[in-house]
Amino acid sequence: MGSVRVRGALLVAVGACAVPLLGAVPAQAAPRAEPAPTESLPADAVFAEVTPGTVSPGYLVGIRASCRDNSVPAIVTSDAFGRIQVQPQRGLLTASPMVHERTRPGSYRIKLECPSGETASTMLQVVKQLPPSRRPSPLPSRGPATGFGGTAGSDLGGLLVPVGLGVTMVGAGLGVAASRRHARGAAGR
Repeated sequence: MGSVRVRGALLVAVGACAVPLLGAVPAQAAPRAEPAPTESLPADAVFAEVTPGTVSPGYLVGIRASCRDNSVPAIVTSDAFGRIQVQPQRGLLTASPMVHERTRPGSYRIKLECPSGETASTMLQVVKQLPPSRRPSPLPSRGPATGFGGTAGSDLGGLLVPVGLGVTMVGAGLGVAASRRHARGAAGR
């Protein structure tokens, strides 16, 4: 009877130790199907788009393109940012190159070269400096000021799993010791 209780206590202890370890394993999301493009395009559409159409040197532009087969990368070239590869994403080919800092104001051709040989092009207007109403906002250099930040001070996050595991092991050991004492007390009666 005593050995059954000890085994039960050990199983409880092992289970208690496994819970923090399971919680420490990073969660992996189930694979998702890629959503369809925002607009319905003909299967054989070949095009290139740039957003915004007017930009200052040093800013990023968004390239959205399509070849007959959007499952493989293609090449986009421009004197504004050089030669880049557009990657398959959500049924289209996309990239976000930065316009070179030394790019002079003017119109620049953006040329898409598909692996199958088809091409498409569009234009990008580079200006010396955008007016304040059309200037893209710069990326923030720090996080938002959202309050006191008492929990953001010290970085103890890396200690949570080891400390939790240690507390669990101590609890499991105390449980096993208590069950042994109980078993000895029952055997002595």
